[in-house]
Amino acid sequence: MNDPQILKNLKPTKEFFIGIDSDGCVFDVMELKHKECFAPMFIKHFRLQTVNKYAREVWDFVNLYSKSRGANRFQALVSALNLLRARKEVIARGVVIPSTVELEAWMARSSNHSNTALKKEIEAGNQALAPALAWSQGVNEAVGSLDASVPPFPFVRESLQKMVQHADVIVV
Repeated sequence: MNDPQILKNLKPTKEFFIGIDSDGCVFDVMELKHKECFAPMFIKHFRLQTVNKYAREVWDFVNLYSKSRGANRFQALVSALNLLRARKEVIARGVVIPSTVELEAWMARSSNHSNTALKKEIEAGNQALAPALAWSQGVNEAVGSLDASVPPFPFVRESLQKMVQHADVIVV
């Protein structure tokens, strides 16, 4: 859902509400987006080419195969950079992984972890966050160039039809 106002304006018609995340719940695009968009931009924007194999492994673990799957992209970025920094292969190659201190501090004091909020923080003088914004914008551009013809998972349509009998339903 690109317009949060739609959800704010929702007038309940049923006792229950179900919000379903489209990525990974309705459409099988989580792996596609992370492997083709997020990870390559992670490597590019944080200059991780010399450890790209490990950067991809860490990115995929954080975002696809761990308990943190589905986390906010900036939280995932912090986790991935910190895990990558601790890898013995990265240490052995002498690669300096960018600090997450400023990004973590911004996330701790801001409840809005979006590109818009991050851009405002940078415009207010926190230039240390510029690489995170450039990465996130690069991800958005890459996602925008993906083929949008991925069909829903089998039985999604039938499941939604059953849900709407008992709840207001929005695919987000």
